Amino acid sequence: MTFYALGNLDDRIKNADQLITVDVAKFSNSLAEIYSNLAKPVLDMFIYNWQLSRNVGGEGLFAMALLVQVSANMMRVLTPPFGKYVADEARLEGEFRFSHSRLIDNSEEIALYAGHETEKTTLDKGYFTLIKHVNYILRRRLYHGMMEDFVIKYFWGALGLVLCSVPVFIKVPGASVATLGDRTEGFVTNRRLLLSSSDAFGRVMFSYKEVTELAGYTSRVSSLLDVIDDIHRGHFEKKLVSSASTDANATILSGRGTVTEGPNIEFTDVPIVSPNGDVLVRSLTFHVRPGQHLLIVGPNGCGKSSLFRIMGGLWPVYGGAVVKPPPEDIFYIPQRPYISRGSLRQQIIYPDSHLDMSLRGATDEDLMRILETVDIAHIVRDDGWDAEREWREVWSSGIQQRVGMARLFYHRPK
Repeated sequence: MTFYALGNLDDRIKNADQLITVDVAKFSNSLAEIYSNLAKPVLDMFIYNWQLSRNVGGEGLFAMALLVQVSANMMRVLTPPFGKYVADEARLEGEFRFSHSRLIDNSEEIALYAGHETEKTTLDKGYFTLIKHVNYILRRRLYHGMMEDFVIKYFWGALGLVLCSVPVFIKVPGASVATLGDRTEGFVTNRRLLLSSSDAFGRVMFSYKEVTELAGYTSRVSSLLDVIDDIHRGHFEKKLVSSASTDANATILSGRGTVTEGPNIEFTDVPIVSPNGDVLVRSLTFHVRPGQHLLIVGPNGCGKSSLFRIMGGLWPVYGGAVVKPPPEDIFYIPQRPYISRGSLRQQIIYPDSHLDMSLRGATDEDLMRILETVDIAHIVRDDGWDAEREWREVWSSGIQQRVGMARLFYHRPK
């Protein structure tokens, strides 16, 4: 239900499937790597710098830390916004994946229209847009990496050597008078401490890019969670059609109706509004009581399917009052019935499982009588009810519609 609302009732999230399947995984991996890349270097910096301050004096170490901090701030200012780049790359990648999934879903129609060249042009456009952005990111990383290596390996290294040489030429307060050999030994020891500390600090600085990339993934995942929370509260944001600009329509779109369960189907002063804000029916009132039949007719786009989407809870109610039976008492036969993966038996009893079927007291013989009722008993072949196929490809659209009707006879709603 939430995924349907993300794609049809709200404009803020594009390609939600990309966010859920790819960006959440990248966010998790990036977060896990940050811990391993930061925990040990920070501990190393603390230990080595503490020992170094004892050897060369706290004043020199403080002066070096100050210079390092100034240069690090300059590097941070000059660092490109890698977080934004990563978020844009994920968005372009999602659009590219969506182009392929649309091809898969509509391959038959595209083949019948001979639209392969047009589709290839669309794919190429998405591909080269993505590649151009990725190459731009790589170039920025190259220049930033050169600057980073120069500052960390050469500038900070030179500062460190100056710091290590202080005890050789200058007497550190509180230190005993040492021979030249002792000073040389101290210089080598301090240099090793410095190299270990600078290596740890370098790893911390290199991980800054990873932190900014994590920020990009965090922004994507956070926006997904925020929009989902809004949808659960009934708040949608979508670019509305021009008809929504009138005062009367704006009044309708700002309101909310009530939905309750009852034995009948009742609509009282309920407006039928499409997801893009087009008011199809300003006020609809009707009722269907047990034993009654109602046929709804009208031209395309007048709101016939919209009525059932409101009853099914897919679209919000913008006003009035809706009374409908509980979910187990009402059943829908859509124009394009959904064919799930699984056994032949599961296609008839969907969305029930085999266990649910047993609890109902239904048997395979009952299912066969249902198939005879809708005149498709021949689909049960030699391998029986447990056969598993890609049924959407095996059956014609007419048989699929009859399977949708067979589900109605199985569930027997009121």
